Amino acid sequence: MSPPPRAGPLCTRDSITAALRDLGLRPGETVLVHSSLSALGWVCGGAVTVVRALLDTLGADGTLVVPAHSGGNSDPADWNNPPVPEAWWAAIRASMPPYDPRLTPTRGVGVIPETVRNWPGALRSAHPQTSFAALGPRAGGIVAGHALDCQLGERSPLARLEEAGARILLLGTGFDTCTAFHLAEYRVPAPRVDNSFAVTTPGGRRWSTVRDVAITSDGFADLGAAFERDHPVVRGRVGAAESRLFPLAEAVMYASKWLREHRPLTTPT
Repeated sequence: MSPPPRAGPLCTRDSITAALRDLGLRPGETVLVHSSLSALGWVCGGAVTVVRALLDTLGADGTLVVPAHSGGNSDPADWNNPPVPEAWWAAIRASMPPYDPRLTPTRGVGVIPETVRNWPGALRSAHPQTSFAALGPRAGGIVAGHALDCQLGERSPLARLEEAGARILLLGTGFDTCTAFHLAEYRVPAPRVDNSFAVTTPGGRRWSTVRDVAITSDGFADLGAAFERDHPVVRGRVGAAESRLFPLAEAVMYASKWLREHRPLTTPT
């Protein structure tokens, strides 16, 4: 018995480009994209086609930015999906490969960001867990200066995207993936925690621990629903993917107020 045919719709480079233009993505702008390849339908050429369509839409003067996170480079004591035996922790800390922006793969952000990370000319920020990759004329300024003790705050690409007037495109994903909301966490009272990872220093590989804001996406779906209710958000479909387009700065400002009301600080700093 033959397997059933692939689910659609059929998406091509041209059809995705047309849908992105209909959504309102403009040539020359800077956009932070959160994406789900599977949500689009059947894409002829896969993630490479999606990246080409995004670049076609933005044009030569536009800049494409994606999360290129690699959260596996972290303290094994904090792992719970799945956990590892405590007897392994010291060995893992001693042997975890250090972050390398050229080699370290993305994790948990999908195949489209991994494709952007490997794209000719792509630049990537320096944080070993929450880096961003970018393509375009503003890429260098956006990814520069990503501090080790600032995962997603004022010294991260999110703040540079805010300064650039970037918009956010949720391409088949929900507000729970909206990393810009984390920038708001740095602007409200929030607990601080130790954060550890392996890095490369002039003296070689080192296991490093820094103090940083405790970030969590808990409640982001509710936050996004409230933002969408109170602010204009462009909605449409790209292939089968329900998609949203909105200004990053407006989302961060709204999130700062929402978090103060809905997530009071309960843990001492």
